[in-house]
Amino acid sequence: MAAFDVFNGDADGICSLVQLRNAEPRDAQLITGVKRDIELLDQVTAGAGDQITVLDVSMDKNKKSLMRVLEQGASVFYSDHHFAGDIPEHANLTALINTASDVCTSLLVNGYLQGQFAQWAVVGAFGDNLKKSALAAAKPLNLNAQQLEQLENLGIYINYNGYGSQLEDLHFHPADLYRQVADYASPFDFISDNRAAFEKLEQGYQADMSAAANIGPQSVTDSAAVFVLPNEAWARRVSGVYSNDLANGSPDRAHAVLTVKDNGNYLISVRAPLNNKTGADELCRQFPTGGGRAAAAGVNDLPADQLSQFVDQFTDFFTHRV
Repeated sequence: MAAFDVFNGDADGICSLVQLRNAEPRDAQLITGVKRDIELLDQVTAGAGDQITVLDVSMDKNKKSLMRVLEQGASVFYSDHHFAGDIPEHANLTALINTASDVCTSLLVNGYLQGQFAQWAVVGAFGDNLKKSALAAAKPLNLNAQQLEQLENLGIYINYNGYGSQLEDLHFHPADLYRQVADYASPFDFISDNRAAFEKLEQGYQADMSAAANIGPQSVTDSAAVFVLPNEAWARRVSGVYSNDLANGSPDRAHAVLTVKDNGNYLISVRAPLNNKTGADELCRQFPTGGGRAAAAGVNDLPADQLSQFVDQFTDFFTHRV
């Protein structure tokens, strides 16, 4: 019997798995990648009795492979908050799916585990830019302001590490970063005991955000703003967390951060207004390689000749959205 842990390479995916494996230790093959690498179940060849855990990747994008591994006799635990499509009914499938805009996979797993490792759930929620939800999950923990800030920063840094067009862009391969944190029941122990890893993330984040701060908007209205970042590793790394930072700074405005790719196309991160966290997935699914969730979505490979179309469509969409 084999075991596979399949998870998104961002903070939510990593923090979800840390909770589960602290509660239910298991020697499993890790399958993950950059944040936008979500069709991860394609990499699993399963047999009867195998155990597969899938965290924080869209069931809709993995439906064909999900049915394949179920038909091969594997049991699957699937938890996610992205668009799922029709959830299949199967005796070997346990599906914990909630697409509400104030929910992330770490919080779903926290509920499933009845709060056993809630500090990690708070880190994951902060990383997914769900600050209100993170603070609500943290309330029973009686943390002080300094501790909350530590968990928020860690979530942001882990999430930041997951962005990039390719694994070479990242400071840590997501599987390696998971291994760095996996043995810690508390994120505070990771922060104090593994200073080298924590400081590598922190220093990289601060340097990249400083570079992004020098980029002005390509277009901006009261309802929508578009930023274009250059074809540089720092820009690919920072695209998602910079989008979150912009959203937090202007909560009534939608934001799109486009990063130029090697092929001349664009990698896009879209954030719906924080005060109306809907529509990002709907907008992005109108373009090939687009998807995500209501509050935060993206397009993996927008052709260069569609740039003007995207900017116009994005601006119009959020200008007229109530």
